[in-house]
Amino acid sequence: MRGEHPIEEQVAQLKEYLNCPCTYFPPSKDDTPILEAYRRARAQGEQEGFVPMLIVVDELLRESFELTGKENLARMRQELLSAPLGSGKEYLQRWLNEVRKEIEKYGLEECELLTGEVSGGEGINRFLSLWYLDGKTTAPVLLAEIPVEHPWEVFAYLPFGGWNECPSPKEHMSVAKYWFETYGAVPALRTHDVLEYDLPAPISQEKAMEVAWEQFTYCSDIVEQGVGTIGRLADGLSQSTVWYFWWD
Repeated sequence: MRGEHPIEEQVAQLKEYLNCPCTYFPPSKDDTPILEAYRRARAQGEQEGFVPMLIVVDELLRESFELTGKENLARMRQELLSAPLGSGKEYLQRWLNEVRKEIEKYGLEECELLTGEVSGGEGINRFLSLWYLDGKTTAPVLLAEIPVEHPWEVFAYLPFGGWNECPSPKEHMSVAKYWFETYGAVPALRTHDVLEYDLPAPISQEKAMEVAWEQFTYCSDIVEQGVGTIGRLADGLSQSTVWYFWWD
């Protein structure tokens, strides 16, 4: 864990910035209590009008809230929630057109290497970021009851992105709305540079390649620094109830 602030202080400061009901789960060798609490909160939120979000506590995330500041955070929340949303599908299609033009510069062979065969993928059916990299203990986690009506609005309450090649908060909102309405995908977990979505069931094999291209345009790192090909990503998506995104 980077930084000089003890975990307890980071948790307290994040709770203050979040300004909503939160439950803290310290590091543990078992993620079952976290997952059970999240599932209960999902059901409760549908009745009471909030969206639960698992937030992994770390120094970089605390710093990002600190740099934004409470007043700016409140203003950003209000502006993002009141602004009209663009079409998430159109965002993805525009990005895809740009990506394909870029790929075409390198020729057909390079495109075929990037696409690959739809095989060799691994399904993801748990939240990967709940655990430290050594896999021995969970990371410190807050389960926050985000006071928004719709799942995609968590990106207004917890602005994320707008740096490197990570989409802006408004773009995240638009894409999340499209994916929720089309596949039931719900933003469920975030760190300072990772997002994980929860799905009720894997997407069909027939849709997997289409969604894999969408995800590549949304977050190229999951292929270029991850699974290696879009075909392998598609094969994994057809087995997954969790979508994982990471921006370097």
